[in-house]
Amino acid sequence: MLEWEKRMAIPDYQTLMRPLLELCADGQEHKIRELIDVLAVKFKLTPEERMELLPSGTMTTFRSRVGWAKTYLKQAGALEQPARGSVRITARGKGALNSNVKIDNAYLSQYKEFQAFRERSKPKSMEQSTAAVRTVVTTPEETLQQALDELRGSLINEVHDALLRASPAFFERAVIDLLRAMGYGGTVEDAGTLLGGPGDGGVDGAIKEDKLGLDSVYVQAKKWAADRTVGDAEIRNFIGALQLQRARKGVFFTTSDFSKSARASAAHSDSRVVLINGVELATLMVEHNVGVSVTSTLQLKKLDSDYFED
Repeated sequence: MLEWEKRMAIPDYQTLMRPLLELCADGQEHKIRELIDVLAVKFKLTPEERMELLPSGTMTTFRSRVGWAKTYLKQAGALEQPARGSVRITARGKGALNSNVKIDNAYLSQYKEFQAFRERSKPKSMEQSTAAVRTVVTTPEETLQQALDELRGSLINEVHDALLRASPAFFERAVIDLLRAMGYGGTVEDAGTLLGGPGDGGVDGAIKEDKLGLDSVYVQAKKWAADRTVGDAEIRNFIGALQLQRARKGVFFTTSDFSKSARASAAHSDSRVVLINGVELATLMVEHNVGVSVTSTLQLKKLDSDYFED
């Protein structure tokens, strides 16, 4: 058994380079979609791993990585593309297999065609060293997604910190704005009457679940310090208030977090009670563009192969 045939998680695109060349070693023309299936079997991927999608949801992760392995090998002259969706090994590719070395970006960088390709693909502001080439294991799409995830995580932390510093009145307004952005509350006037008082028996107010007002969602909003945990007593009071109102649904917002017993009380309530802690609240605000603004928009484009059909 070859080393790469042992059971492992979804391999990165550089790990796929040699196996892809090996499947093409017979010199025949091979369909990429068939090679993807064979490689999935060779790497013993589970059905879940084979179906895992990129964060964009446009393609499976494994298909994307095989595609990038093919692209890099083709740009280095190790593979050629005789027809749409097909590849064939070249003399250079056979030489790479016979050399019995690790085939990755660092190996491909010896070829001027690959160097020119990387230079064309590289932003003018980026200077990438040979050492950096050796360590890159994610596809460009995955690298971009990782950067976006880091920026999003940092933004969520900033929003949470801002909520912790805000006044209780501002916190309540932020909750109103979020609920309206999520489609609750009906009109602005409806939403505006939600909070702002001292509360009534553990409930700050109610908001329409839809524009027709077919049902209401009762809300509690507690702006607490990050180190102060909402406990079981507060949740039980909230549940009791819901029962007095004959309410079936309630949402408890806090800038801090909930204790294990508080979550257990909510889970076992006859009413549907949702607990939203500070980080979850900040995440929802980012997702629904509340308290954040778009600074730039990136467009990812791909080749329209239909356009180039004869």
